[in-house]
Amino acid sequence: MTLKEAYEAGKDVLERSKIQDAALDAWYLLEYVTGVDRAVYFAEPGKKLEDGQYREYMALIRKRAAHIPLQHLTGEQEFMGLSFRVNEDVLIPRQDTETLVETALELFWKWAVPAEEGRFRVLDLCTGSGCILISLLYYLQKKGISAGKGQAVPCVEGTGADISEKALAVAETNAAAHQVDATFVQGSLFEPVCGSFGLIVSNPPYIRTAEIARLQEEVRLHDPVCALDGKEDGLYFYRRIVKESRQHLKKGGLLIFEIGYDQARDVKELMETAGFSDIRVRKDLAGLDRVVSGRYDNEWKG
Repeated sequence: MTLKEAYEAGKDVLERSKIQDAALDAWYLLEYVTGVDRAVYFAEPGKKLEDGQYREYMALIRKRAAHIPLQHLTGEQEFMGLSFRVNEDVLIPRQDTETLVETALELFWKWAVPAEEGRFRVLDLCTGSGCILISLLYYLQKKGISAGKGQAVPCVEGTGADISEKALAVAETNAAAHQVDATFVQGSLFEPVCGSFGLIVSNPPYIRTAEIARLQEEVRLHDPVCALDGKEDGLYFYRRIVKESRQHLKKGGLLIFEIGYDQARDVKELMETAGFSDIRVRKDLAGLDRVVSGRYDNEWKG
C-alpha cells in the first residue's frame, strides 16, 4: 500500500461519511500515522507504508467517520502557534478564541494592567485545556512581544480555575510542556480563588441550553457539556463573573470575555451596569463579535 493509495482510501471513507473537510482530515491522519510531510508525499507518492501503518491509519479513519473529532484522535491542537494536548475532558481550542488572547496581550500594555510591587497577576476562569492562560504567560514571560520592545515579563503570575478536575489535569500537562509558571485551582468560578488580579480573562460556557441539541455531532457528543451550557439564555456565567469579578480586580483592572456572536450587546450592558468603563467589542477574523473587554476603576464597596 502506497502513501497515495492510503490517502485516497481514507479520503473516500470520510467523504462518504459526509465529514466536513474530509480531504484535509484524511491528510492530517496520514501525516500523524506515518510522520510524512507534504513535501515527501508529493515527491514520493508511491512510497510504501511500513508494516501496520495502513491498518492503524484506517482504524483512525473509521473513528473520524463516526464523527469523533480529529483532535481527539491525534491528541493535540495548535493554538496561538503552540501545540496543546486535548481530550474529551476539555474543549478543543478554536481559532476564534485566539482573538481573546490577542486582545489581552494588546491591552496588557495599552491599558497598563495594574501590578502590585512589580508583580502582575492574571486569572483565567473556566480554563479548560489552559490554552488561554498558557498562551498569555508564554508570550509575556518568554517572548515579551506585547511590550513592543521585545522584553520578557518574568513577574507575571497566572492562575487558572475550573470546576473539572480532569480538565485541570490536562491544563497542568500543557503548562509543563510549555514551561510556563501557572497555578491551577479547582472550583466554581471565583470559589477557589484568592486575592486580586490586574487581568481576568474567561471563555465561559455560553451556548443556550436549547441550542446544544442542534450543534455539530463532533461538539454535541464529544465536547464536555459543562463547558458548553450557558443555561437558558447563555448569559448565566457572564452575569456571575461580571458581578463577582469586582471583588477580585485591582483598581483599573481589566476583564476580558470571549462571547457568542450575538451576545455583545447583552454582555456590554452587564458590564456597564456593574460599573465597568472603556468597554469595547472586538470582532474575529470572520467579522463576528467575539470579545468584550472593559476596565474596573472603582474600589469594591461590597
